[in-house]
Amino acid sequence: MARNLTPAAKIARREGAHTHPKAVKALARRNYAPGQHGQARRSKPSDYALQLREKQKVKRFYGVLEKQFRKYVGKAEKMDGVTGENVLQLLERRLDNVIYRLGIAPSRPAARQVVTHGHIILNGKRVDIPSIMVKPNDEIQVREASLKSVYFVALKDSLDPNQTLPSWLSFDQKKFSAKVTGLPLREEQDQEIEEQLIIEYYSR
Repeated sequence: MARNLTPAAKIARREGAHTHPKAVKALARRNYAPGQHGQARRSKPSDYALQLREKQKVKRFYGVLEKQFRKYVGKAEKMDGVTGENVLQLLERRLDNVIYRLGIAPSRPAARQVVTHGHIILNGKRVDIPSIMVKPNDEIQVREASLKSVYFVALKDSLDPNQTLPSWLSFDQKKFSAKVTGLPLREEQDQEIEEQLIIEYYSR
């Protein structure tokens, strides 16, 4: 399964955004692009450059490669509503993102690993595909056998009982079971994302 192995801090510095929790300190310490010319004064970026960087940033937020991201854009164009918001909704509905949003994993890459290792049950069936799209009324659980592992025992003790979840998800921390109660709302997602730039990029 293809994935980007570039260091998280390097990706965050290239995009100028907190694309991974581990990159927060690195970005605060060196808030410029990596490489020997990272601090060089640059001319005003073109429209194309702005569109490209926004597309790359969102891809890296969600850990999606180009071919799959393009498919999401194509699918979003066929849906009702605003295409850019549809793209973000599809990305939010990925199973690995849902696991991250529930707090079962500290980052999306970690959530991807939780899913691929077969720890998650979706609607009564064990799954190991991070890109599965959840839908309203889907039920998600951590396997009973997995709950005995060192990772989940420690996680259960560290979960914040007052954690804030997106309105479209509910989570029982004691049972490690969740339910998708609706669809992702744009106002609950990253407000720094300019999704229209992404659509303009693919409309060239």
